[in-house]
Amino acid sequence: MAVMELRETIRNFPATPGVYQMFDADGTLLYVGKARNLRQRVRNYFGPSNDSRPQIRFLMARVAEVRFTVTDTEKEALLLENTLIKQHQPRYNLSLKDDKTFFSLRIDLHERFPRFTVVRKIPRDGARYFGPYVSATAAREVLRQLQRMFPLRHYPLKNCMNRSRPCLYHQIGQCSAPCHHRITPEEYAVLVEGAILFLEGKSRDLVTGFRLRMKQAAEAMRYEEAARWRNLLQALDTTLERQKVVSRGGDSDVLGLARDDERLAVALLFVRGGTLSGSSVLHGLGALEDADALSGFIQQHYAQGAGIPDELLLPADLTDRTTLEEWLGDLKGRKVQLHRPQRGEKAALVELAVRNAQAALQEKGARERSTATTLKELQQRLLLPALPRRIECYDISTLQGRHSVGSGVAFLDGEPDKGRYRRYRIRDIAGQDDFAMLQQVFSRRFSPQRMEEWGLPDLVVVDGGIGQLNSTLAVLEELGMTGRCAVVSLAKSRVQGDGKDSRVVRSEERVFLPGRRNPVKLRQDSAPLKLLAAIRDEAHRFAIGYHRTLRDREALHSTLRDIPGVGPRRERLLLARFGSLTGIGQATADELAQLPGISLELARDLKRRLAADSATPS
Repeated sequence: MAVMELRETIRNFPATPGVYQMFDADGTLLYVGKARNLRQRVRNYFGPSNDSRPQIRFLMARVAEVRFTVTDTEKEALLLENTLIKQHQPRYNLSLKDDKTFFSLRIDLHERFPRFTVVRKIPRDGARYFGPYVSATAAREVLRQLQRMFPLRHYPLKNCMNRSRPCLYHQIGQCSAPCHHRITPEEYAVLVEGAILFLEGKSRDLVTGFRLRMKQAAEAMRYEEAARWRNLLQALDTTLERQKVVSRGGDSDVLGLARDDERLAVALLFVRGGTLSGSSVLHGLGALEDADALSGFIQQHYAQGAGIPDELLLPADLTDRTTLEEWLGDLKGRKVQLHRPQRGEKAALVELAVRNAQAALQEKGARERSTATTLKELQQRLLLPALPRRIECYDISTLQGRHSVGSGVAFLDGEPDKGRYRRYRIRDIAGQDDFAMLQQVFSRRFSPQRMEEWGLPDLVVVDGGIGQLNSTLAVLEELGMTGRCAVVSLAKSRVQGDGKDSRVVRSEERVFLPGRRNPVKLRQDSAPLKLLAAIRDEAHRFAIGYHRTLRDREALHSTLRDIPGVGPRRERLLLARFGSLTGIGQATADELAQLPGISLELARDLKRRLAADSATPS
């Protein structure tokens, strides 16, 4: 449809809230947007002063049709827009390519003796959540600090109650052992309250309360209790010295935005209780305007279950601010404000977030240019028909012919693409038959269903030498894949010499190509070889991890199933109730006999056999 025809069509659009969709001549959805006034919003794209920015210019050159859906309210338009973007993933809408899963600390105050756990999702289950933290490592580090200061229980209560004595954490002062009555419920509740106040940033109230309790205990000559409060105060002082107060008040997320013609970066600073507790940068593609990018980020990020603060500080005004506030308030269960500060400490925080976004965008651009150079050099040295943007590497791991497994890892533009990692259990193959094992792995990877979902990689790397390469080529030929993707093998360096020399000399790593007897030797410190070695090592690590899991699982199963009367069903019951062999061994025979299908006689036999196994030297 010509531009003039589109303009004429848009004149008939209603002046009501709704969602508009832009399509190209092939019917592909290019962009989804929401509007308070459909006619006015869409007309802006086709006016004489059309935006000259590249992303808008490229979009408008492809638009052949615009459709609309009327909604009763702006909030309904926002929800419909979000649904359509998730369903169709239009090219010109914001797409967060490397978004992270954020983690939170959860505590359920309705539990008996509550404890903190690290979680990904934040459902409406009545529990308290604190965070977010940008990685599980960061969340667990905060939890470790918390447990040093507030000795709350570490394990599920049913596991703790099954123990004959308190766990090791109690011995090192990081658990108050409520499961064995070493602390009263009232004293435990004070520790829980203190931990929550600490996470809320109310450290002054916390210190004041602990000092008062220490003084009261000392005056009443309860010196052990006073010493506990003193130790808590010392741990608090050490931790609070490292924290930087950046604002007064409650919890805020601070957003900063930076962009160039192709990419954008959103920096997110987490301010909790006035203290800067963490930060993250997310990179994306798309979004036609800064306001659209921020709005799209807010919808994608908080719809995924991230903790919603009381306030979002933004670097730009949003046309749909009121609608987003209402939507966020519904998710959080109480009022949320979106604010663009103009001066003061909050404006300084937004400026800091913007600087973080700009620095991240520059760093990512430099890294992408370096990666592009590496991939181009790799293409030239290995005589590849295409730039190897997507590389997949496969490894086989076996131990004395048992538990043979395969692993496949994928890298996109030099970075791990963990959504495409796969583990393969190899079955019914005796001995070290590389051809048969690779056949099982590749028949699953290159099945019609997986091919339709993933397509073909630009380069397949196998761990090994010329033998592994030839086996791979033979398998791919059998699958009808010959010539459809490039294949090489990477042989590890080996220690050379007869072992008499004290110096360790290693051979070079070698890359074997199809139809070529002599390997390609890349410079040992070169970026292309480092990339190939990193991919190969990742595939090996992934395979070894799976191998170890299977061995541990077999050891567990064989120990239980070797006991007469214990089959798969009873094994599942025992592990579900007691968690591990250790937990089963520490349970009494009466506790074991409470499970359905386990008689007192079988329970006593279980106890005898597990005790004998634990006493047998390994």
